[in-house]
Amino acid sequence: MSRRPLVLALAAMLALGSPSPAAAYLKFGARVGETVVDVKWTAASLPYFITERGVPGVDAFQFRDVVARAFATWTAAEAETPSFAFQGFTVAAPLSSDGRSTLGFLDRPDLDRVLGATVFLLDGNTGAILESDIFFNTRFTWSVAPGGEPGRVDLESVATHEIGHLLGLGHSALGETEVVGDGRRVIASGAVMFPIAFSAGSISDRVLQPDDVAGLLQLYPAPGAVTRLGGVRGRVTRAGRGLFGVHVAAFNPTTGVIIGGFTLGDDGEFVIAGLEPGPYILRAEPLDDADVEGFFSERTVDIDFGVTYAPRLVVAPAGGTSAPVEIQVRPR
Repeated sequence: MSRRPLVLALAAMLALGSPSPAAAYLKFGARVGETVVDVKWTAASLPYFITERGVPGVDAFQFRDVVARAFATWTAAEAETPSFAFQGFTVAAPLSSDGRSTLGFLDRPDLDRVLGATVFLLDGNTGAILESDIFFNTRFTWSVAPGGEPGRVDLESVATHEIGHLLGLGHSALGETEVVGDGRRVIASGAVMFPIAFSAGSISDRVLQPDDVAGLLQLYPAPGAVTRLGGVRGRVTRAGRGLFGVHVAAFNPTTGVIIGGFTLGDDGEFVIAGLEPGPYILRAEPLDDADVEGFFSERTVDIDFGVTYAPRLVVAPAGGTSAPVEIQVRPR
């Protein structure tokens, strides 16, 4: 049996690996022969360990408690996720490829823009996850304060984002940024899985957004949600040709909820599921509020077009998907 390590996500900087083409959410995929399978957990329980080393302001016990709360945030969502079981402290550091899933701190000066990373070790024959480690970069100063601390990064927020990766989710594009120096500052975000973190001191990403839950339901569907919720589908084209990598957002004018997705095929098709039944306004937009490589590292993505709305409201029916709609974009 062959094994291959595969780095799949670097939060707040890059997302590496290929998205699975099911639905319009970015999920991690592993190629097994001629098939791409979703990277997800199939066991009912996922055991994990905590590295016993702390950092200034965060001891090992505080770290354990923060991680437990972040796991609980995801398991409380309406999805059939595995349960997570703390097994104890370990002297082993994350990324040690020892067959055990470990979370801890690492000093990574080479990744001075990366708050944390999630790494999978996959079975090369089946695509099954053998272990998944998460590290948090000691290049940053961390906080576990209930209300956050000015100038310190909130550990629970970053842990929640990274555990989303551990569950198999890629990045969401629901956010707005502005360029500051050689980086970007988040102005607003509609998903914990947005690839760029809020400024130090913020605790906003401790709470899942509807977009996060919709993506989670694609990987771990709950029977009740499948029959209760609906979806929308369509194509994004320019001059009659489909566009790959377009961000499509579905806005519910009644609730104000926005859930996003992407065109993932060469024909420009998208499907956004996990929607409350009802009418939606669809908006197609280029991936220009974060590094494109944070979403698609192995495909060229065209961002030379303007924001375009679907020509009509699209209704998501309970337990199904809408009639298809075409969104025709034009070059800027």
